[in-house]
Amino acid sequence: MTVISLLDLHVKADELDGVEAVLRSTLVATRAFDGSLGVDVVVDVDDPAHYVLVERWQSIEHDDAYRAFRGTPEGASPLGALMAGPPTLTRFTVADGV
Repeated sequence: MTVISLLDLHVKADELDGVEAVLRSTLVATRAFDGSLGVDVVVDVDDPAHYVLVERWQSIEHDDAYRAFRGTPEGASPLGALMAGPPTLTRFTVADGV
C-alpha cells in the first residue's frame, strides 16, 4: 500500500539562501532510494522558511528503510544544520473508496 510522508521543516532565517541547494542535493538520494515514488517540495506562501517535503513510497517498509538509512553516516545530510528545530514526520495511506 502506498504511503505518503509529510516532512515538515522550518529553516533558520539566516539559512534561507542556501536551503534549496541543500535540498536539491539531499533529495537525489531520496528519489533514487528503493521504493521511492517521488518527492515534491512545497513552500508556505506566507512563511518562506516553512517547507514541507511530500514523499510517496511503495510501502511503509520502504519508508522505514529510508528513515533507517538517513540515520546512518552514509545517509546523513547537512540539512539538519539549517533547521530552526526538529522536523515533524507524519505518514498517511490513501483512504480507499472515499
